[in-house]
Amino acid sequence: MTTILGISGSLRSGSYNTALLNAAQKETIPGVEIEAASIKGIPLYDGDVEAEGIPHEVATLKERVAQADGLLLVTPEYNNSIPGPFKNAIDWISRPSSDVPRIFHGLPVAVIGASPGAFGTTSAQTAWLPVLRTLRTRPWFEGRLMVSRANQVFDDNGELVDDEIRKRLREFIEGFARFAAAFGRRGQRA
Repeated sequence: MTTILGISGSLRSGSYNTALLNAAQKETIPGVEIEAASIKGIPLYDGDVEAEGIPHEVATLKERVAQADGLLLVTPEYNNSIPGPFKNAIDWISRPSSDVPRIFHGLPVAVIGASPGAFGTTSAQTAWLPVLRTLRTRPWFEGRLMVSRANQVFDDNGELVDDEIRKRLREFIEGFARFAAAFGRRGQRA
């Protein structure tokens, strides 16, 4: 079984990105499980807090990342970049820095996102690349999925109603799952 941990980078209850993560869970193939995680409850990073110990919410999410074969970042886009709360969560997971190799080095990572705007999450996905490079992850570059006009793609209950996006999401998940299986923790991870 290949396990992919998907993290929604939105705190909003009606988030299109959480809806996209939920849709990804429904589009998995046999032998692949996508577990959903949230950044809710992650405090703002503070070195003084870290000195007292890693907060429980951070430690829990960190261990889930450590156990996954692949990481799927489902990112909103704020002001043409990464949302602060999402970047904050990844910053926390990288603490202490001595844990970075165990958590991130060689970890297969893919980035998708949804936005009500016309360009999807192009800028946010691009902004993640230096972060992923710094953490020495293994980004999957074989596909991109930027869902634009998300208010037309999801219904009021957060269900994916666009068949073309569903097809593209399924293809994306299948491709990333193959990559994670080959290079993930039970595969040939460096």
